[in-house]
Order: sequence, then structure tokens, then C-alpha cells
Amino acid sequence: MDYMCFRALCCKGPPPPRPEYDIVCIGLTGSGKTSLLTQLCSESQENIVPTTGFSIKAIPFQSAILNVKELGGATNIRKYWSRYYQGSQGVIFVLDSASSEDDLETARNELHSALQHPQLCTLPFLILANHQDKPAARSIQEIKKYFELEPLARGKRWILQPTSLDNMEAVKDSFSMLINLLDEREPEPIQM
Repeated sequence: MDYMCFRALCCKGPPPPRPEYDIVCIGLTGSGKTSLLTQLCSESQENIVPTTGFSIKAIPFQSAILNVKELGGATNIRKYWSRYYQGSQGVIFVLDSASSEDDLETARNELHSALQHPQLCTLPFLILANHQDKPAARSIQEIKKYFELEPLARGKRWILQPTSLDNMEAVKDSFSMLINLLDEREPEPIQM
């Protein structure tokens, strides 16, 4: 057996380290941020309470580790969101697609603010239309139109996905799409 073949079979060594990305997760209280992240981490779903302040979870995927900083969504906390944006490499915005018109309008305003914030405007966004399992849930097309995502986010890297706790495979697929956006590298400038 030649040396290279032997080395490939027997002396593989540890796998290369997975890239880690720092993500900020925002959305109104009750949108399901904590529940989705807790389920992704395979933690107990019992006694979940809305986040006050922030929490951080390291969520391992096959191709990367996402260090997700979840910010509370209460009115008195949202005004401080921007203090936690620095260092973020991507954004997850969770909205309750079955919420009241007033809450949907508030979520729309918060998403618009985030999409235009100087520290976030160039980052990839994963927008999760959560609670799709509820009868009052709006479709992805309705949300895209209501939130004016096509004109507002033109030229930005964003994904809008339907989610619910009943379909965690779809949630994992959504996060994998975000990882793919994070993995995309800007082309290096050509030096002459």
C-alpha cells in the first residue's frame, strides 16, 4: 500500500474546525424566537418564558456553528436592540405570521428598521414567518407583500421561510440556507 493511501485511511486526524458565525436574533415577544432556538438545541420545551434582555445559544450544524444572540422583543427592550448589533455576521428576524394587525405592523416597522440599520444593512437576513401551523397564519406571499420585502430588501441577501415547531426539519433547512449565505465570500478585488 502506498504511503498516501495509508495516510488517508489510517491517519486522518481530527476533522477541520467548523466556521463559527455570530448571529443576532430579533422579533417581537411571542414570535417564537426562544422556542425555535431551544428546539434547535434539543433542550427541554417546558417552562419557556419570553426572553428579557438577551440570551446566547451555540447551535451546531454539520457545516458551521451559529452563536445566536437572542434579544428580548418587549417594547421596553426593543429600543436597546441596536446596542447588541456590533460584531454580528447575520440576522434572524422571527415574526408571528398569525399575529394581530397591530403586532404585524409593529413587526414590519422593526424589520424595516433592522434592514436599514448601518451595522446590519449589509448582512444576510433570515426572516422566519413562524406559527404557520395556526389557522390565522398569513402565507409567505402575503407576508412578502405586506412587509414590502421586494422593494425594501432589493440588493440585500435575505431569505423568507415559513416555520413552525411542528416542522423542525424546515427550520433546520432555513438555518442551513442562512449558513450558505454566510459562507458566500465577497470576490477579492483584482490587483493589477
